[in-house]
Amino acid sequence: MAENPFFAPSTLPYELPPFAEIREEHYLPAFRRGMAEQLAEVEAIAGSTEPPTFDNTIAALERSGRILDRTATAFFSIASSNSSDGIMEIEKEISPELTRHSDSIRLDRALWARIKQVTTSDPEEAWLLQKYREDFIRAGADLSETEQARLRELNEELSRLSTEFAQALLKAATEAALVVEDPAELDGFEQSRIDSLRQDDGTYALPLLNFTAQPALSQLTNRDVRRRLFELSVGRAPGNFAIAARMAALRAERAALLGFPDHASYVVADQTAKTVEAVEEMLGQLVGPAVRNAGREAEELAGQAGFPIEPWDWPYYSEQVRKARYDFDDSAMRPYFELERVYRDGIFFAAGKLYGVTFSERPDLGGYHPDVKVFEVFEEDGSALGLFLLDPYARANKRGGAWMNNLVDQSLLFGLRPVVVNNLNVTKPASGPTLLTYDEVTTAFHEFGHALHGLFSQVRFPRVSGTSVPRDFVEYPSQVNEMWVTWPEVLANYARHHETGEPMPAELVEKLTAAEKFNQGFKTVEYLAATLLDWAWHRLAPGEEVADAEAFEAAALERAGIAVPQVRPRYRTNYFAHIFASGYSAGYYSYIWSEVLDAESVEWFKENGGLRRENGEHFRRELLSRGGSLDPLSAFRSFRGREPRIEPLLTRRGLD
Repeated sequence: MAENPFFAPSTLPYELPPFAEIREEHYLPAFRRGMAEQLAEVEAIAGSTEPPTFDNTIAALERSGRILDRTATAFFSIASSNSSDGIMEIEKEISPELTRHSDSIRLDRALWARIKQVTTSDPEEAWLLQKYREDFIRAGADLSETEQARLRELNEELSRLSTEFAQALLKAATEAALVVEDPAELDGFEQSRIDSLRQDDGTYALPLLNFTAQPALSQLTNRDVRRRLFELSVGRAPGNFAIAARMAALRAERAALLGFPDHASYVVADQTAKTVEAVEEMLGQLVGPAVRNAGREAEELAGQAGFPIEPWDWPYYSEQVRKARYDFDDSAMRPYFELERVYRDGIFFAAGKLYGVTFSERPDLGGYHPDVKVFEVFEEDGSALGLFLLDPYARANKRGGAWMNNLVDQSLLFGLRPVVVNNLNVTKPASGPTLLTYDEVTTAFHEFGHALHGLFSQVRFPRVSGTSVPRDFVEYPSQVNEMWVTWPEVLANYARHHETGEPMPAELVEKLTAAEKFNQGFKTVEYLAATLLDWAWHRLAPGEEVADAEAFEAAALERAGIAVPQVRPRYRTNYFAHIFASGYSAGYYSYIWSEVLDAESVEWFKENGGLRRENGEHFRRELLSRGGSLDPLSAFRSFRGREPRIEPLLTRRGLD
């Protein structure tokens, strides 16, 4: 397959993957050639007779595996964003092979012996060397042959199970969709949305998004329809309960093999938190106040409803109370949040004000789907910075949620500029403009914060490029970027009626600001419940088996003091993709941990005049540009000028 597009670097600008040329049959040959090539490169490094140096060992490892990197980056972007039966079969086949490949490198004793001898006085090199040593130790490089053999088995089975979990969840989004025959049952939706849900057989299907409280629950007026939607949401992919229990047991065994009491201890040792005690102390400060707030909110909602509310009632009646208390109707804002304008005059505008960057659409550069738009990003002086891709719409073959990933990692070693993509899951209208909810606007700003972290990376080595930072730090810059959603100068620039161009009325802006702390009890409890559920699965001791995953889940929430009947976890075990199909196992606490840093940083921006170039430059220089090339908390201290405090977060969430 001489024409395989992965065998040579892309000739497109910024080495954007040539998606128009890539076919499914290219992936497996490219994966296998890429793995073979990297193994040969690693063998040459490990078998070198030259004394080990940073350049001939660590930098050489950074230079290895280019075909594999190109292939995996493109493939897994497609697998999550634009999958197919063929892609899913390839993923099942290749995932265990990739795990074996990774193990063969990190369990190579000759290579590990060389790494242990490398020294360097350069600070960035020293940090990368430390990361490599930690990676190899945590991967089992110091284990005996017998222990390494068992570790390989565990890693391979976990890889296979993770793929099964993700693929079952992808299918469940449509297989467990709410289907109605009478469009009157969808009362509360705009007619254009109802039209977009119509199927060829005349029924109407509402696919599930990947969290418990489906956004439609706040709009649907029919209580029985809400109940059916909620029950479909929490009951999807039931086979995933057994997969999750098996994965938790395997992770506990692996942690013990590596010298840790449980998987959570193994995970946090490599994060900014460092210890399970630090995580539990922080979470412990939040549970009590959050549950009390949620209890008060439940009483108020019951008063509005006239009966004790159920989980499927909460979003609907909270919206009613918010309307009554603040005279605020979330649906009244949607005409002012048109997708293209949100990006052009909101997200891009704020980035320009803060960082001096500009965006130019490149219709000549294609993405992996017709809905994907490509933008070239320029510095203030007109020099090229990178590419930003936007994939905004939900699809049956796209996983739920919203995320950012790199298609090309910035690296001075290779002279590569970054190519990043943001994925959302906005419902595509049958016709007319795409109007967003306030939550969807916030999500768009959040994901673009990740994109900025990738775009502004200015490091030598791909291992520490962009968002290659600890999980409990990576959400921090993206959460900071949410502050510009309602910043007056930004909001006034993008929140304009899609038909008239009139700005959002001042009174609606005031109501939005006043209502921002509303329902924080619910929001904090549903998040903490998911966090503590993740924690319970990953504090299991080695050998501790869970026969009934649903009973385990209920007991874990009760034990943690977070079992509020009307507020279910944001993710239940069976669709908790963050921890069973992604990299957040024992790490879902990261969002609230990062929010401590975020709240501190928002306070700093406000103290220093907000949307000013010098503020953006300070944040970019001290933090965003550094990627994972230094200790992340030292980067935070360089930016903020002090250690983080929890008080700004407590105030923000109404928990002080």
